[in-house]
Amino acid sequence: MVQAEGEMLLNVENLEVVYHNVSTAIQGVSLQVYRNQIVGLLGTNGAGKTTLLRAISGFLGVDEAKVTEGFIEFQGEKIHNRPPHEITLRGVVLVPEWGKIFEQLTVEENLEVCLSAGETLSRRKDVYSFIFNYFPPLQNARKRFAGYLSGGERQMLSISTALLCRPCLLLVDELSLGLAPIVVNELMNLVKVIRDQQKITVLLVEQNALAALEIADYGYVIENGRIVFAGSPDRLKNHQDIQEFYLGQGGRESRKSYRDVKQYRRTRRWYG
Repeated sequence: MVQAEGEMLLNVENLEVVYHNVSTAIQGVSLQVYRNQIVGLLGTNGAGKTTLLRAISGFLGVDEAKVTEGFIEFQGEKIHNRPPHEITLRGVVLVPEWGKIFEQLTVEENLEVCLSAGETLSRRKDVYSFIFNYFPPLQNARKRFAGYLSGGERQMLSISTALLCRPCLLLVDELSLGLAPIVVNELMNLVKVIRDQQKITVLLVEQNALAALEIADYGYVIENGRIVFAGSPDRLKNHQDIQEFYLGQGGRESRKSYRDVKQYRRTRRWYG
């Protein structure tokens, strides 16, 4: 199925990632992200989603992992196995899982960390205005220590610091994790608004398939380190197996958890 027309921003081809030279976490993964898209990467915990984001953003080394096969291209240039700071400077910025922030610093100090020491006072005011326009709760909490923020506010701060790095491609890892549904909807809508207004492309990794598909232009499903399904949001939402395993629909089996369904049965369905 054709994903999109236009400029391909990110191209992952036949990627394999191995931990400690022993354990293969990702096998033969290929996906594409086109400029100005929101692409959802769906899967359960342990499916390989975060490993793929770390491979794209350059953070595999901290876990003694590396790309052993295939490649990752950003704007036509291979970036796999490059250090994180080089990839960030090219415009690929990661929003890590569960709002990893500096808890002992205030909200304002967290933002200051991402600003250049040479920024003018006028530029700093513009930055704060930009951030607080999208995330008003942070303005009221700007003097509060980040460790005391709510889950939603932590995610807002994490996204804000990523935006200050001026991304072209934003990698968002589990935006909905641990948050109430109303907060998830608010943050998902904000991601879409930021994409539309700032022209920032987004690769959104999520266990919450329904929330992700509400804003995505295209979606992939990953299981056991392999892409097993891809298509438009409507195609994914209307597929029986997506309904059953991810959306809690599909009859008697939907009453089971995803992990309760026999692996061989899922494998037979995905691969025919």
